[in-house]
Amino acid sequence: MTVKIAVFYYSATGNVHALALALAEGAEKGGAEVRLRRVTELALDAVVDTNPAWRAHLDATRDVEVAALEDLEWADAYAFGTPTRYGNVAAPLKQFIDSTGGLWQQGAMADKPVTGFTSAHNTHGGNESTLLALYNSFYHWGSLIVPPGYTDMSVYAAGGNPYGTAHPSAAGGPDDKGLHAARYQGERLARTTRRLKGLVPQD
Repeated sequence: MTVKIAVFYYSATGNVHALALALAEGAEKGGAEVRLRRVTELALDAVVDTNPAWRAHLDATRDVEVAALEDLEWADAYAFGTPTRYGNVAAPLKQFIDSTGGLWQQGAMADKPVTGFTSAHNTHGGNESTLLALYNSFYHWGSLIVPPGYTDMSVYAAGGNPYGTAHPSAAGGPDDKGLHAARYQGERLARTTRRLKGLVPQD
């Protein structure tokens, strides 16, 4: 018996998308069935076209299914990824989260494990505050936040963020260390979910 994990993300130029793929891979390794879902882009085409990398990534990921509320009902656990926007959650992901009021009233997300990941241009460009801001919604849902903490050496190697994998994008896309940390975070989420559902022995 497997657990079901939905990985939701917003990515403009591809960094958070790369982390989402790695986290999904780790979750699958941890014994989960995974849905990868991107949230709808809100920016106008004229704005997207001012940045060739933004346009290229949007075109390259059109085949990734768009997030729906049904995915939240389907999953036993969640991962959410967002770039930082002034130390906060990007508007497209926040809009999706803000659309969950009906499910929240039903308790659909309560008691389900959740984790977050992010990317900012600079190492200290708001990564930690973005994850903390993201987690505020999950407190309201009654979800169970599962951070990576300092539970594996991959966290240290990727910069040591205990709140979630965080990539400083000034040097380009995520490197092997960052991707390894994201895979570990996904595997940890799957393992924790399996344990909570009684599918693995308690340590």
